[in-house]
Amino acid sequence: MRIKYTISLVFIVALVIIEKENNIISKVSDKLTPRQTPQTPLQSNVSAHLLLKKNGSYSSLSELDVVFSHLKRRLENYTEQVEGLRGGRKHILLMATTRTGSSFVGEFFNQQGGNMFYLFEPLWHVEKMLTLETGGTNATASAKAYRDVLQQLFLCDFTLMETFINPLPVDHVTANLFRRESSSSLCEEPVCTPFVKKVFERYHCKTRRCGPLNLTLASVSCLQKEHRAIKTVRVRQLETLRPLAEDPRLDIRFIQLVRDPRAVLASRMVAFSAKYKNWKKWAVDGEVPIDDDEVKKLKGNCDNIRVSAEAGLKQPPWLQGRYMLVRYEDIARFPMQKAAEMYTFTGIPFTPQVKEWILKNTQASKEASGVYSTQKNSSEQVEKWRFSIPFKLAQVVQKVCGPTMKLFGYKFVNDEATLTDKTVSLLEEKTFHFH
Repeated sequence: MRIKYTISLVFIVALVIIEKENNIISKVSDKLTPRQTPQTPLQSNVSAHLLLKKNGSYSSLSELDVVFSHLKRRLENYTEQVEGLRGGRKHILLMATTRTGSSFVGEFFNQQGGNMFYLFEPLWHVEKMLTLETGGTNATASAKAYRDVLQQLFLCDFTLMETFINPLPVDHVTANLFRRESSSSLCEEPVCTPFVKKVFERYHCKTRRCGPLNLTLASVSCLQKEHRAIKTVRVRQLETLRPLAEDPRLDIRFIQLVRDPRAVLASRMVAFSAKYKNWKKWAVDGEVPIDDDEVKKLKGNCDNIRVSAEAGLKQPPWLQGRYMLVRYEDIARFPMQKAAEMYTFTGIPFTPQVKEWILKNTQASKEASGVYSTQKNSSEQVEKWRFSIPFKLAQVVQKVCGPTMKLFGYKFVNDEATLTDKTVSLLEEKTFHFH
């Protein structure tokens, strides 16, 4: 009798959920593209399963458990859709490339306070796994993997990302998450579990002693926060993220951070010394072979950044009000103003904690300004590269990244004297219209 009563309840709940889902989908049909994901298949067989069983009977409670778990997933999916439509919860993706100041700018969101769940470079694991498996990253395959992992992380689901962590987490617990300490959400209650002796965690929390990361608790914490932000240097093309903008469960904002490509190269030659040994050799002796793979790679990077920015600035319907372009140089000169503009764009309150962090961390001493430091004496930092890059390398960048530099308002130099003359600005005053 009890099982039959429970079945009736399950059936009623299922019908209610299906009806509500249909209402939601009809409301957003203009932006919803039917597609299937591993987590929530669009054409779920739960309703069919229930209808088939309506006049039959279940042999055990275990069958009911299966149905309940399906329903729970549908209900969570429905709740997320409602939240997405209400427009209260915001999802922010900070897109950049390496050495553009993205760790520093990411802190603008990491420091927001109790309302923000921030993740630092979660796609690092995806890139590493794909590179290990194939010996290099296939652009199409990696773009799809990045998109799917980001989509799930914005919904506080870590299950897909777990499959890329090496070694695999055990019972959703890992001591190997890349740069865990760079996300305050992963180092606070309830995610910070009691410290475990003899467990080595390379990227352990700095503010307090925590046990290995429990991703189930991270998911719970994420669901409790009002807003979610992710910082990544791994997405190559904005267009590949279009499904995120069209997902009714998400209210996403893309912030693309760019920097003078000459400054980026100068910075990479210091930070990634081994990878840039060819450039260092060319700096000392000989001409730069313009058809070298390293030069082609630089051109490819510049082209990707430009194509993404052009797409964003054109504001196609799927990006309407969802894209913002920011130059690192403007943030370095006017950090408070630019941070306020970013918060206005995202529709999230610009909290006193963020303002305090910016004041404290834009007047840093030389000792604190390490290669990966988020503390910068910003206005001084922005010009440093001009004295470390040889003129002939700056010329190569200007040749292969010319269209990108023009779009972002970076001025060309014709001789070494101009390059190292601090009184000559290499930055056009430029406003990017994206609203």
